[in-house]
Amino acid sequence: MAGTNISIDKEQFCCSVCLEVLWEPVTIPCGHSYCMECIKGYWRKCEVKEEYSCPQCRRTFSPRPALSRNTMLADIVEKLRKSGVQDVSAKASDVECDVCTGKKHRAVKFCVKCQTLYCEIHLKPHNERNRGRAHQLIEVTKQPQKRVCARHNKLREVYCRTDQQCICGLCLKDGHKGHSVVSVIEERTEKQKHLEEAWRKSKQRCREREKELRDIVKYIKRSAQAVEEDTEKIFTRLQRTTERKHSEVKELIRGEERTALGQTEKLLERLNQQIVEQRRGEAELEALANTEDHIHFLQNYKMLCAPPDAGGRPSIDVHPYFSLLILRKALTELTDKVAEICDREAAKISEIVDEERDQSAENSLSAETARRDSQQTEPKSRGDFLQHCCDLTFDPNTADSLLRLSEDQTEVMSAAEPQLNADQQEIFSGGSHVLCSESLSGRRYWEVEWSGAVSIALSYKSIHTTRANPDQKQGCNSTSWSLDVSDSRCVFRHSKLSVEIHTPVAHRVGVFLDHRAGSLVFYSVSLVDGTMVLLHREQTVFTQPLYPGFWVGLGSALKLCQTFSFSA
Repeated sequence: MAGTNISIDKEQFCCSVCLEVLWEPVTIPCGHSYCMECIKGYWRKCEVKEEYSCPQCRRTFSPRPALSRNTMLADIVEKLRKSGVQDVSAKASDVECDVCTGKKHRAVKFCVKCQTLYCEIHLKPHNERNRGRAHQLIEVTKQPQKRVCARHNKLREVYCRTDQQCICGLCLKDGHKGHSVVSVIEERTEKQKHLEEAWRKSKQRCREREKELRDIVKYIKRSAQAVEEDTEKIFTRLQRTTERKHSEVKELIRGEERTALGQTEKLLERLNQQIVEQRRGEAELEALANTEDHIHFLQNYKMLCAPPDAGGRPSIDVHPYFSLLILRKALTELTDKVAEICDREAAKISEIVDEERDQSAENSLSAETARRDSQQTEPKSRGDFLQHCCDLTFDPNTADSLLRLSEDQTEVMSAAEPQLNADQQEIFSGGSHVLCSESLSGRRYWEVEWSGAVSIALSYKSIHTTRANPDQKQGCNSTSWSLDVSDSRCVFRHSKLSVEIHTPVAHRVGVFLDHRAGSLVFYSVSLVDGTMVLLHREQTVFTQPLYPGFWVGLGSALKLCQTFSFSA
């Protein structure tokens, strides 16, 4: 007998209590089946009323029915599991109970004291055993142990902003005295606001870039249409010129014909038959001379160019045929030259377009490759960054008159009175600014110490050639990038972009530049242990060497760190 295919729904073998595939199935008197542990747990809640019911049909039983394993149903479920039916309880989002043996039930609570996950079945005995004891229960997560302080076995309910980590109440008293601390909920709320703001700005930048892309597409289409219209006009002029010359040549041929016929008028009667043949030959020659089919021309050229039989033809003083041969040869050479010129110029145009396209693709590929290589090989520790350190000095010719430089040109502070210097020919406009003498390319790293309110920037050399223009201030245009820091605020600026940075900033800032990869990164460097915290990363394309530049507010100072003696 052939086998019968039966379509089976997995849900038919699910327990209606736990909504999972039956495990150790039992069947109660009403005919419904459940996991043995599920129906036992459900009936425990009915012990007070001493009335046991079916969770599905609500039929009641008294006394409590004896439960025994449904062997046939258990075998069917086991075979279905082996044949590939998936257990609907195996969800990635479920966390299993630590106490269950055999089949694992879904955990519903985590005990901070016991460091254990409990399902509904095992949670009740745990609560009864530890009634009156400090056993805190929390909601289940993927890794609940991370919410508990490993040192004090307490729930992490406080966030230390100074050390940027979650701690428990005992940690607050132990190693975080005097630190800025808030509740984790408050910090989450604050960070959530910053995250939403960053998301909003990212979405805004995405919309702006989409608009730029649409504008580029429109520009390309308009440019292509304009070129196409110009090309149409050029070829129209060429066509008209060719047609005009064609008419002139035809008129020249007819003139030659009329002249020859006038000279041979007396011979028409004798040569009437020959003239008919001659005219047929002339018509074929004319058609061949004017044809655009090169193959047809070449195949019929020799036959039509063969000189006619001169026998019996009277000699005449002027023979127009030779003039026509010269004219036709000249026209043939002209046709070949025009075709050659057109092909050569068209090939040049194609080569120029292909070279531009290949160069653009190569530049894009090089920039993308450099960016990926930079991300893979970017320094990880402060020691790695110091391998790329460089010594910088201020350029006094670019210093504002309100700034005072040290003798070694490595420290600057604002002055109450202007510092007059007759040699200053390139004073940077827009406030108390100063540039460094060194231009930077490749990979470079440097650190500065600051106090008060300062701006740490990089810009192209041309930025200080424009005076009295607010858009030429560092960070306010497309040719400079600036990090503005003070004790109360930290902001990154570039062109019209402004990004608020909420990470605490130490009084030493490290700057890493990867010119080829277009990467500029600012770090907060701890003066205690030299640890580095990322402040901002900017990814762009640099087209010129960069010069470090600084703005120093009133009562502020800045120092270029020349020697790095810290060892991790």
